Amino acid sequence: MKNGHEMILILDFGSQYTQLIARRIREASVYCEIVPYNIDLSKYADKNVAGYVLSGGPASIKDEGSPRMESGFFETDKPILGICYGMQLLAEAFGGRLERSKDREYGRAYFTVTNERDIFSGIPHKSQVWMSHGDSIVELPPGFEVIGSSDSLDVAAMADFDRKMYGLQYHPEVHHTDEGKNILNNFLFDICRLKGDWTTEAFIDSTVRQIREQVGDSKVLLGISGGVDSTVAAVLLTRAIGKNLHAVFVNNGVLRKNEFEDVTKMLGQLNINLRPVDATDLFLDKLAGVDDPEKKRKIIGNTFIDVFEAEADKIGQVDYLAQGTLYPDVIESVSFKGPSVTIKSHHNVGGLKDRMKLKLVEPLRELFKDEVRALGRSLGLNDDFIGRHPFPGPGLAVRILGDVTRERCDLLREVDAIYIEELHNHGIYDDIWQAFAVLLPVKAVGVMGDERTYENVVALRAVTSVDGMTADWAQIDHDILTRISNRIIRNVKGVNRVTYDISSKPPATIEWE
Repeated sequence: MKNGHEMILILDFGSQYTQLIARRIREASVYCEIVPYNIDLSKYADKNVAGYVLSGGPASIKDEGSPRMESGFFETDKPILGICYGMQLLAEAFGGRLERSKDREYGRAYFTVTNERDIFSGIPHKSQVWMSHGDSIVELPPGFEVIGSSDSLDVAAMADFDRKMYGLQYHPEVHHTDEGKNILNNFLFDICRLKGDWTTEAFIDSTVRQIREQVGDSKVLLGISGGVDSTVAAVLLTRAIGKNLHAVFVNNGVLRKNEFEDVTKMLGQLNINLRPVDATDLFLDKLAGVDDPEKKRKIIGNTFIDVFEAEADKIGQVDYLAQGTLYPDVIESVSFKGPSVTIKSHHNVGGLKDRMKLKLVEPLRELFKDEVRALGRSLGLNDDFIGRHPFPGPGLAVRILGDVTRERCDLLREVDAIYIEELHNHGIYDDIWQAFAVLLPVKAVGVMGDERTYENVVALRAVTSVDGMTADWAQIDHDILTRISNRIIRNVKGVNRVTYDISSKPPATIEWE
């Protein structure tokens, strides 16, 4: 993001909702970034930071060693909004007194506004909020006043109007807080005086300019997965550098039905400099006899690298590798909690950069998934493609439990195609975050005609979600499920039993492997 772009900086204290704060601010057409609470803020001295949000977090302000800001931070003349733990930090930093609450309050509560100025301008006197606290402010810091209370909490919101510092003991970013969006908008527009000019068009212009500055006349290699992220990245890169983008689309043998042909045709129509490579035999030979999911992922990842290196040799001097990394991946790897143990490589070329001494280009690294979809529409991709459900990098290999063979891939492709087609036919595909079929490593007895059969079992999975972090199983109408099951058993030779997965995430994951 360029120096001139106005932004909000969110300091992360480990709340499960920190990404939601960012999403709500972005929805208001304001750019923001999430950084660890202990980051060196001098890195942002030349950026146009208009205000700060201090996130919630699991720690108690009364615990020894709980996270704290450097005291110099609070000398800023920019507005600060503290949420939950962030509010308690504000109170402590300016001399307030806190005590552990007898009862930890978590969940829905009713909030009463006691001062309708600034952040509560236009907010109803009483509304529902999503409360979260284990500590309470029992003595306000000098200069602050109470601006809202709840049934169990005298100080549920506070403000120092002169210094433009505000604290909320509840989460305005979650949808359970009725007026959350309006409260955040008051902070962004009335208090921080932001313009709200971070639009898709502005992003395209600045990113195209940035890519040209970064790569010049160099060649850039991009792995196309057939999914939304890498395709949007390809269109954006093509707009910036034209034929100097070399997009490699590999058929790894575990793509969906007709995917290699369909995506190749679509990308050709978008004038992307595409290099399709059919390496089905190579991948399936290496996957033969492997049933451990992590080994499958490694084999697919390493084989991708081999294929990419071979293509790069044909292209000649390549200096850059482009990846469709999204903002949640970036946050995950820089979180103050430390990098997560295993960050799955969705783009399957994770090791390529180091082996080939390539520099990285990540044009989507500032965006959430819904923003990538909006960007794709602005770049001319059609809605059917933009709205496609996420598809894992290792493809059907992690949806075929057990041995991955050509026959089992073909069988699952047919099952999956029928399932997805019926969801479209009944107009419910777009209501579902992700739907797919899984081939189980068991066989079951059945009867077809007068004959006893002993054939494959498939499981259908469909979930609803906002961001993939949590998910509920989709409650599809029984008549639709009946039709899907009948069509699969009637038309896919080798399947005689269809099951439906009714587990949510957590405790289950969305994918089975």
